[in-house]
Amino acid sequence: QVQLVESGGGLVQPGGSLTLSCEASGNFFSIDTMGWYRQAPGKRRDLVASITREAATTYAGAVEGRFTISRDNAKNTVYLQMNSLQPEDTAVYVCNARGLGNEGNFAFWGKGTQVTVSS
Repeated sequence: QVQLVESGGGLVQPGGSLTLSCEASGNFFSIDTMGWYRQAPGKRRDLVASITREAATTYAGAVEGRFTISRDNAKNTVYLQMNSLQPEDTAVYVCNARGLGNEGNFAFWGKGTQVTVSS
């Protein structure tokens, strides 16, 4: 199994910044893609940003230019730097990791961390 531990969520004022971290641990051959999803009340869970092992990135249109995803392969950790936060960014942010394990491809999720943007 893969365990994902997230940190960095909290309360921030509009226009502020916040950085999320997610560290993966466990028994696996490799982690290919890591990403962040978010889900607000009444909304579906959507991809925020993802990053491949080769550092290719994908961003949701709503966060393009404001958020930056990065990873440290040596630490199996993915980060999400969030700038110019808006109230509509308020959501539970959930870390995701995809890779290859003993039984084939896997996709694991963290427990989520709350991000609240409010004055």
